[in-house]
Amino acid sequence: MYYLYHIPGKKIGVTSNLNTRVTLIQGYKADEYEVLDSSEDIDYISDKEIELQKSYGYKVDMQKYNQLRKKSNKMKINATEQTSTFPVPLNKLKGNLMDNIGLKWVTEHGKFELTTESINWILANAKTSMFNSKRSYIYNKAFYEAFLSLEHNVSAPQLESLRFDLIREWAEQRGLYKKGNSHTQYVKLQEEAGELAKALLKNDRPEIIDAIGDMVVVLTNLAHLEGFTIEEAIDSAYSVISKRTGKMINGTFVKDAD
Repeated sequence: MYYLYHIPGKKIGVTSNLNTRVTLIQGYKADEYEVLDSSEDIDYISDKEIELQKSYGYKVDMQKYNQLRKKSNKMKINATEQTSTFPVPLNKLKGNLMDNIGLKWVTEHGKFELTTESINWILANAKTSMFNSKRSYIYNKAFYEAFLSLEHNVSAPQLESLRFDLIREWAEQRGLYKKGNSHTQYVKLQEEAGELAKALLKNDRPEIIDAIGDMVVVLTNLAHLEGFTIEEAIDSAYSVISKRTGKMINGTFVKDAD
């Protein structure tokens, strides 16, 4: 739902979250603004905003709300081992964080999320990047201690799943999902299978581990490109094999005939 709001004497705007946009970001309480209209039709509400801005004599937005929404993307947070970096300077950090409430990103300390509580912590602890004054960052360990340790302990199954999240985050940051496809990943899988075969013939344990790991990475990305997760594929396979009966023949498990 999109809301057309009016701050008397100030402005007319549109938002999908009144509390976040008007109260938390702009600082106006519920009794200090009014909702003029609401609709699930973004094109209608965008046209209505311009119309009312003109009729009330306020500054008219250069771009309609629907055009801004189409251009806007979720904030890209760069997570390294030590830090999470936001692509905005400190003086613009609050608004950008508020616009991205609910955004999650993966670090080696776990999956972080933007909430009202965590945003307040970030604003109090963020620093300007020494490499780029237009960027700001936090230390992951400090964020973890504040929100995920002890009181928010991560369970073993969550840690297992996190490994796949880290793979997908790595692939996303490198443009693999935008520029790659399932066919190229399948070719990559065959290459890695060949490396595994060579390692097995040589009985090279480090190379065997490396090849199997690479194949898991490729399969994780292949699943993502096909619209599901590697976890779902594993669960699906296990639900089938867990019910199978059969016997070992020459080192291979042969299932009973259906």
